[in-house]
Amino acid sequence: MRLVFAGTPSFAAAALDALIQSEHHVALVLTRPDAAAGRGLRMVASDVKRLAMDYGLTVSQPATLRDAEVVEHILGVGADAMVVAAYGLILPSSVIEAFPYGCINIHASLLPRWRGAAPVQRALLAGDSETGISIMRMEEGLDTGPVYLTESTPIAANETAASLHDKLAELGARTIVRALAGIASGALQPRTQSAFGATYASKITKSEAQIRWTQPAVEIERAIRAFDPFPGAFSHLDQQLVKVWAARLVKDSSAQPGKVRAVTEAGIVVACGSGALCLTELQRQGGKRLPASEFLRGFPIEAGQRFAN
Repeated sequence: MRLVFAGTPSFAAAALDALIQSEHHVALVLTRPDAAAGRGLRMVASDVKRLAMDYGLTVSQPATLRDAEVVEHILGVGADAMVVAAYGLILPSSVIEAFPYGCINIHASLLPRWRGAAPVQRALLAGDSETGISIMRMEEGLDTGPVYLTESTPIAANETAASLHDKLAELGARTIVRALAGIASGALQPRTQSAFGATYASKITKSEAQIRWTQPAVEIERAIRAFDPFPGAFSHLDQQLVKVWAARLVKDSSAQPGKVRAVTEAGIVVACGSGALCLTELQRQGGKRLPASEFLRGFPIEAGQRFAN
């Protein structure tokens, strides 16, 4: 196929790289405009743009796809289909309906579960045992289009959003190449999604990463993994912000949620709504992520102190 590719972060770059190495031809790459990042707020290109430039591909960075001239430019390359992966811009019907094989989306969940912006984090928060990739023909509804192909993968007990993202990026890259071959040959036909089991993966906000110690320990531990690397689960101790990057479940008798039960080289045991957690990797505001033993040298904590709820 002759393709237009639309994507922005590293998840999308993995798919673009696989398509470049395949028998398909990427005629145009769409990605979000460069954005200010870092302490110096210098303009930084997306992962997709950097990869596309390395291969000498034509790159376009429109701020919107609702401009008639932008749409004309996209359609002017004569592509058979558009492949979309974590692009970040809304596709109008003038684009969705313009290609012979449509717009084909790489979505990081087993649709119809976790439609929306944050399927990786929501799967972890919910304690799902598996997730995967869905290759879907796009329509105007949010991730409601018919599905060509799915590939599942188990979610490990220690999985973080970072590790699961990377696993799904690799799986998505492999799956889109295989799916396009089946779509082109007619061997793959899209299947209408069932309305049963549909869930919505709303965008992650920084405020929901604040630890609520009244929750069961098992739910807090999931949240710590789901919010790694963004935005990082956090709490306050003596009015100082502390991020928690890793923890393990431990048995503990009932105590006030948030109360520090014990402090050892192995970690800081904190009571939860039910059960307790041993915090093993932490970060103070302005500091680095550290194992508990190193963190405690610069931020001493004693049994009896209490994290804020």
